[in-house]
Amino acid sequence: MRWFWSLLAVLLLVPGWSGEARLPLIAADATVTARAIAPPGGWPARIGPLAPVGALSLESRDPAFGGFSALALRGGEAVLLTDGGQFLRLGIAGRRLTRHAIVTIVDGPGTGWMKQDRDSESLALDRASGAAWIGYERVNAIWRYDPDLRHARARVRPAAMRRWGDNTGPESLVRFPDGRFLTIQEGWRNMREPRAALLYDRDPTAPGAVGVALRYRPPAGFAPSDAALLPDGDLLVLNRRWHFPPLRFDSVLVRIARDSIRAGATLSGPIVADLSAAMAQENAEGLAVTVERGATMLWVVTDNDTSRRRPTVLAKFRWLG
Repeated sequence: MRWFWSLLAVLLLVPGWSGEARLPLIAADATVTARAIAPPGGWPARIGPLAPVGALSLESRDPAFGGFSALALRGGEAVLLTDGGQFLRLGIAGRRLTRHAIVTIVDGPGTGWMKQDRDSESLALDRASGAAWIGYERVNAIWRYDPDLRHARARVRPAAMRRWGDNTGPESLVRFPDGRFLTIQEGWRNMREPRAALLYDRDPTAPGAVGVALRYRPPAGFAPSDAALLPDGDLLVLNRRWHFPPLRFDSVLVRIARDSIRAGATLSGPIVADLSAAMAQENAEGLAVTVERGATMLWVVTDNDTSRRRPTVLAKFRWLG
């Protein structure tokens, strides 16, 4: 019984844990399914320059499922990034999933125990090398990862991003074909001034890389949530705003001319598509552009804030330009 009294003494002397709860993570063996969905009344033939291809509701019984904040395509699969430092890799054929895998980031800010350690909000992929760059809010940093999406090779916490806010930081991250990078601040609700942005002439995590300042002016009442390049070099910015009660979101796409993306500029452009109904009036956070058999495709994913009462919508559109 000596061990019992020793253990009891330790338990009495050690204070109870009263800190923040462990960041919920999707289990590696979680089952993920997909169900085809459509807006009430069915799909329109066009939404501005977009022709809807279809949409899936991604579902899982795992309580941590969802919270997707960014999206990229590589090697025939969709790569969805959560705002908790995990990836969902999906193989998709038509309206069904052919495979899926959960990948948890090993290296990142802090210990990974709390949400503020791994508030991963933006993603850029190099399809040739497989390298990935992630923008983290709260710490306002950019990390570069191996193709396995687990291990980091470099990181930077730019001085110019330190005032971007705790939960309003690098929401968008774009890699240009010539190696440049653009990151855009999310900003806060009802922020009237343009969002801060940084344009790099190289990998921002490379030694000596310095971003030049520019700004982005979203449509009134909106905040940028992601961005992606069209094949012609123009920039598409996904913007959202929310209303309550009840909770619902508007989502619009803005097109920015490629020649306007330069140091000191204030980026702005016309709204080319309203995706609110197509995205089930959910929180559209991730945007990716691909070229499939000569056709330009847009992919958009929503963030359900890991609420099982709200859907995760993954939609696909053909760009008609």
